[in-house]
Amino acid sequence: MRALLSQQASLSVSSIHINNCCNPNPNPSPTRTSLHFSTKSGGHRLIGRKSRSTAVRAVLDSATFDQFGLKESDFRNPAISTTYRSSTLPKPNQTVLDAQARVCTGPTQTRPLSEEQAFKVLDTILRSVRGELKDEEQVSKAQLGAFFAGMTIRANAFPEATQWSEGERRAMNIFWPLLARVLPPDVIFIADPEGSIMGSGSSVGPQFVGNGTSEMRLVGALREILAGGHLGYEEVQGVLRDVLPLKVEDGKSTGVSESLLSAFLIGQRMNRETDRELKAYCLAFDDELGPAPVADVRSLTHYGEPYDGNTRYFRSTLFVAAVRSCYGESSLLHGVEWMPPKGGVTEEQMLKFMGANTNLSLHQAKELIEDEEIGFAYISQREARPSLYSLIGVREHIKKRPPLATTEKVQQFIRAKGKESFVAGFYHEGYEEPLLMLMKRRGVHSGLVVKGEEGALSMTTRLRSANTSKGLPVNYCSGFRSVGKESACEVDGVSRESFRLEVNAMDYGFEPTDTPRTDRSVSKNIELGLAALHGEKGPAYDRIVLNAGIVDHLLGCDGAEDVSLALDRAREAIDSGKALKRLLNYIKVSHKGK
Repeated sequence: MRALLSQQASLSVSSIHINNCCNPNPNPSPTRTSLHFSTKSGGHRLIGRKSRSTAVRAVLDSATFDQFGLKESDFRNPAISTTYRSSTLPKPNQTVLDAQARVCTGPTQTRPLSEEQAFKVLDTILRSVRGELKDEEQVSKAQLGAFFAGMTIRANAFPEATQWSEGERRAMNIFWPLLARVLPPDVIFIADPEGSIMGSGSSVGPQFVGNGTSEMRLVGALREILAGGHLGYEEVQGVLRDVLPLKVEDGKSTGVSESLLSAFLIGQRMNRETDRELKAYCLAFDDELGPAPVADVRSLTHYGEPYDGNTRYFRSTLFVAAVRSCYGESSLLHGVEWMPPKGGVTEEQMLKFMGANTNLSLHQAKELIEDEEIGFAYISQREARPSLYSLIGVREHIKKRPPLATTEKVQQFIRAKGKESFVAGFYHEGYEEPLLMLMKRRGVHSGLVVKGEEGALSMTTRLRSANTSKGLPVNYCSGFRSVGKESACEVDGVSRESFRLEVNAMDYGFEPTDTPRTDRSVSKNIELGLAALHGEKGPAYDRIVLNAGIVDHLLGCDGAEDVSLALDRAREAIDSGKALKRLLNYIKVSHKGK
């Protein structure tokens, strides 16, 4: 990476600092430990990957560790995505989490537990509630809510094949009388809301109403969800606005019960959300920080990558944004530093590792988008939607992705005076149309969903395997373009042109290549991207070009009507050095005006 970030004097970046990547606090102190770019022969170089760990330790002297409240044992390797998980988050019980992965999923995907597995899980829960397990072995309230919500919905609404197995029934018959004596009322309600599932005729579930008005509304909604039903738009929004942001002190919620909240979130996903429920999640906090700033640009593309990152393959979107900015296609990227369940490489990790400011306000991001020498920006959910960001800890304990994993990809943190477009990644078949529906609801000119590798946005140049599993193939794209010059948000009943296709890179002159693997390495992802922006030909270069040019063409961007010309201008942006210069400019300028 040292050589990759070296540039001629005209690309001077000596004022850039490297943020303190090893601070586990998600809201670090304003006083930051920084590593400077070293200078050699008039150029500027980032501290090399191998020497970085030593350099960070050298800067983090004993006074600094005291300042941040760190111990030497808390030191993290900032090159690996899993190390970005905040050490302040309590970890879930792994035995119950593994069970949640099986039972807290859809009507056809659920895998019932065997009798042995069910006995182990229920015994773990019983010992935890009795106080016999300590620290990381404890089963959290969020886990209790998610697990029992999954079991209840399966019993009430799932098809026979994914309802309780005989082994689960036998285990529950033995353990429930013991659990009912020690579980809190909110969890008993989730496990048996009508007093009919467990066969004990308990009155706790039917009579439970919650504590306070927020919980009362949440309990009312849960009664419908646990029966396999759906909610209205206003009902979902009302619940979310009542209970968020989640207030946590000393690892425990001080607002609504985390068991009720986690049951609500996973329950709606298990029931497969309706369009009106997804719209409620998508739009609930649009006004949390006031009206969205409006950038004075002719075109703005909102990129919706999965927030939980990539664990295996090169993630190209940050570098694609730098390329597209060179010819006037501005981009807004958004996400988080670390997110379950995958905990993979994210844009925020890459930018932080390279030294960019990842705490930008919406107005600072708008200015970077408008900057003629940059033209793109990244905004963290932490800054843009604090209420949704407060759920990261609960989301880890839920295990499976909640509705927010879909709707957070279609957020419109900044508006534009010109045309606006959305691009979002997906993996599971059936979510492409809901994503496009949400994009249309945003009133944008064009929208595109991509089944990239790992459900991310990166289309690949590798050959499609002859043993491809069922479902939509990688590189499948679906989208719409507004017909005419007017923006979709300015016309009621706007006419749209829809399209579906599978992108075959060979049709556009790309040689088939295996996808570069990064395997949770933030630094490897950066090295691949920077090498490509330096003009080094290969798989990473091809993927950046492919994803820039094809997206331009499918969104109907000016000058991209001919896909071959769209690909050529992406190559020119790289080969001329303009794209790399813009990325370096971003790192430097992002620290101004803080």
